[in-house]
Amino acid sequence: MCGIVGYIGRREVAPLLLEGLQRLEYRGYDSAGIAVTSPKTGTLKTVKAKGRVRDLEAKVPARFKGTTGIAHTRWATHGAPSDVNAHPHLDAEGKVAVVHNGIIDNAGDLRRKLEADGVEFLSETDTEVLVHLIARSQAEKLEDKVRETVRLIEGTYGIAVLHADFPDRIVVARNGSPVVLGIGEKEMFVASDIAALVAHTRQIVTLDDGEMATLKADDFRTYTTEGTRTTAEPTTVEWEAASYDMGGHDTYMHKEIHEQAEAVDRVLRGRIDDRFSTVHLGGLNLDAREARRIRRVKILGCGTSYHAGMIGAQMIEELARIPADAEPASEFRYLNAVVDPDTLYVAVSQSGETYDVLAAVQELKRKGARVLGVVNVVGSAIAREADGGVYVHAGPEVCVVSTKCFTNTTVAFALLALHLGRTRDLSVRDGKRIIEGLRRLPAQIAEMLEQEEQIKKLALEYAEARSMLFIGRVRGYPVAREASLKLKEVSYIHAEAYPASELKHGPLALIEPALPTVAIVPNDDLLEKNRAAMEEIKARSGRIVAVAHQEQEKADHTIVVPKNEDELDPILMGIPLQLLAYHTALALGRDIDKPRNLAKSVTVE
Repeated sequence: MCGIVGYIGRREVAPLLLEGLQRLEYRGYDSAGIAVTSPKTGTLKTVKAKGRVRDLEAKVPARFKGTTGIAHTRWATHGAPSDVNAHPHLDAEGKVAVVHNGIIDNAGDLRRKLEADGVEFLSETDTEVLVHLIARSQAEKLEDKVRETVRLIEGTYGIAVLHADFPDRIVVARNGSPVVLGIGEKEMFVASDIAALVAHTRQIVTLDDGEMATLKADDFRTYTTEGTRTTAEPTTVEWEAASYDMGGHDTYMHKEIHEQAEAVDRVLRGRIDDRFSTVHLGGLNLDAREARRIRRVKILGCGTSYHAGMIGAQMIEELARIPADAEPASEFRYLNAVVDPDTLYVAVSQSGETYDVLAAVQELKRKGARVLGVVNVVGSAIAREADGGVYVHAGPEVCVVSTKCFTNTTVAFALLALHLGRTRDLSVRDGKRIIEGLRRLPAQIAEMLEQEEQIKKLALEYAEARSMLFIGRVRGYPVAREASLKLKEVSYIHAEAYPASELKHGPLALIEPALPTVAIVPNDDLLEKNRAAMEEIKARSGRIVAVAHQEQEKADHTIVVPKNEDELDPILMGIPLQLLAYHTALALGRDIDKPRNLAKSVTVE
């Protein structure tokens, strides 16, 4: 979850590290720090600060010289945010500095053993254990010191290590938390995310779990924690530095909401096959015979990705007539689930590094399951572990709250559902109908975004609510789930989502004027059922905002959404609710791109 960046080369390192931290701040933003190898004294200089990267930058001296360094922006897991708990952590002699992303499960046991040997800990973090273990190692090489240490620890880590006795190198290691190397001209970078690298190089190497690397200014080498050399060929990333700029918007969330028409066009581009009324998804590595043998589809994701999976499961059932369901990956991995060889498992993660999803994938692979990945980041851990998959091509998403990546993921599931359907019993006519609907999506999204001022006025009217209820039936229910999450994440208003059919089984007790309801009301075969649910709410003096294809008489306000094919309507109906959450948060003065207590890529359990 934390952000790591490091550099070794000829340039002054402090400005580069601070710039990298700014680009990684969405991964953690409660404290930050920087460590630099002093070229004159052969010692390490460190500055740390509670708060944002800007608070750290204000503390860094003007003459903080050096050409090798590591830095970190934190999302707290052990110990409250403070200067002391901020990374990098140093040993007692100030020779070893470590930045760490992840959680060391056996940190308590290791800490007690070190304290029994006389080691004095300064912080409450698990990371400080690493520092003292490396410093106390008797190995001659820094690589061996780090290798000995990682063999002792249990849990997840992405680490970068500086040592004053080895000023010509940075040693990094990965297990469960991303580590990416950036290959430059007589300079090398390391980061937990390519966002920190693309301003300087687009040549990257992504480490695998159990892999380490040594970076020198003019070279790098990779190897396993057992010491065996590995072959790492740099790849070129598609995204450019400009993709991470705000582009004239006040927040990344606003920018990313408005990028959705273009993003959806991108995920469709080159994939539609008009001749056979289907789509090309070459990355699936799944031929027609294998597709026809699938008897069930299980989709695994967390948070927003789980909600996209719920929409995806419905589309797969409707179009391919294969039983499908979605489940939180964080729960699935502990269920000791029966793995059926005829079930296709689909792992969903924007970053491709979400630890709960990755762990579920690894468990499924161990049991012989076929796993596809639906991810946004090429070369990410889940993309590499899976048997095949679909890239959603949303482009970089910087705001902690996901918008365009959610939408593109639902479109990717529509493509997968169409592909599976056309290998089975979906007719050419229905295939053509869905393709025409997919092609309408970008223009319809742009049309909806033109309603922003109307939605902003609604947000101002409802921003005083202490809680909100979101309801929908069948296709509308996952939309309600995701809209409820969006409001919680960015505005801090409590919100719940319920199937509209469940209102009379309990939630009606909550209805009163102070509890607004947002109703998802598509114009499908459940339209009258949804209207009946709104009638129940109005009879109890509840206020209603309807998201519908036409004005709803029982609603106090209606947000009208363009009609597409029934199966594709959920893709569109969530977009105005992203704007509702955004403008509610704006009215309340929230930190929209960096909501409290949250971070973008959840690489810890």
